[in-house]
Amino acid sequence: MSDAQVLKTKERPTGRRSVGLDDAHDAATEAVRVALLTGGGDKPYALGLASALVAQGVSFDFIGSDEVDGPELHGTPQVNFLNLRGDQRSDASRWRKALRVARYYARLVRYAASAKPEIFHILWNNKFELFDRTLLMLYYRLLGKRIILTAHNVNSAERDANDSFVNRLSLGIQYRLSDHIFVHTAKMKNGLVHEFHVPEVKVSVIPFGINDTVPNSELTAREAKWMLGVSGSEKAMLFFGHIAPYKGLEDLVAALARLEGKGEGYRLIIAGRPKGCDAYWNEIQRVICRSGVADRIIQKIEYIPDEKVEVFFKAADVLVLPYTHIFQSGVLFLGYNFGLPAIASDVGSLREDVVEGRTGYLFRPRDPEDLARALRDYFESDLYRHLESRRREIRDFASQRYSWAEVGEITKRVYLQLMQN
Repeated sequence: MSDAQVLKTKERPTGRRSVGLDDAHDAATEAVRVALLTGGGDKPYALGLASALVAQGVSFDFIGSDEVDGPELHGTPQVNFLNLRGDQRSDASRWRKALRVARYYARLVRYAASAKPEIFHILWNNKFELFDRTLLMLYYRLLGKRIILTAHNVNSAERDANDSFVNRLSLGIQYRLSDHIFVHTAKMKNGLVHEFHVPEVKVSVIPFGINDTVPNSELTAREAKWMLGVSGSEKAMLFFGHIAPYKGLEDLVAALARLEGKGEGYRLIIAGRPKGCDAYWNEIQRVICRSGVADRIIQKIEYIPDEKVEVFFKAADVLVLPYTHIFQSGVLFLGYNFGLPAIASDVGSLREDVVEGRTGYLFRPRDPEDLARALRDYFESDLYRHLESRRREIRDFASQRYSWAEVGEITKRVYLQLMQN
């Protein structure tokens, strides 16, 4: 059954549903109770979905951690916040981390055994992917739970160039044991259907949902540039987030070297930290040194807390996403929330998300020369010349196209469908 077939309603001549059907729909919604399993991370997505479900009248247990706690989860009877994961600080000792993970899994298993919600919606797996995809999924099914999975990546190991038979097998098991799967693009749905043989009827495409949880104060672009040491005359480019091989940072450094040869005042800001790939980051440092652009790069190689994110996105004149392999980028939507245009490689579904000349420009992946061309085109465009006035247009575009309200509506329909089947 497609989403459009779920909860069909008869309309009066005025186009409004009858009171009786409205009451039945509201009663069905009230009967739905969901366990939202966040994995303890990705606060923007977890809180965005939670707020959307509250707006839809859905009640749920929010299984989270200190990291994903927020005011959206308190003060409403629809949300039961259960902090099963607790503290996840990275500066803890190894034995302390192991104890925290073991305690969390024990709490999660106990919770599932007595949980009232019939639907378990998994936003992210936990620490041990293999266990989560197989034994934990089987446990949930044995308890009679209906399982919904949000697959933010169809196969992230393939993206990271460390795929394996065991990885694909465990992914296939999790997809098979799920009653329904949410993805963010048509290409991701196609990958599930053709690579993992998931029935089309089990997959729904939903927007990613714009990241609007980070603080956005009255800080101006001029003030943000000053805070990072960027002059008002420099053309500032931002690379933001985890640093990993599939992010293509080396191509951006090479493109910067080509731009510098034109005598322009460019500045690259790299903000983030390596994600389990120190060897790759060391190679990036060698590329920077060989390219002779070290003095044109501001490096903030560290975790960027939410309260400091706006400084980088307001200081930048453009966000650069030189990815070599990806379906969709959460960093792109974070940039759109600040009205920042993006220069993105034409991979995955980024072509669907970057409107050339309106929200940014595209270039051929793994091609520093074409990236340099796209950057020159941007800095010569009206989009850049009128950036301050265009930022509002980009925010409005993103708010409509990647609406949490739409995510909430589709998600609720699937919940109701599973309850009726």
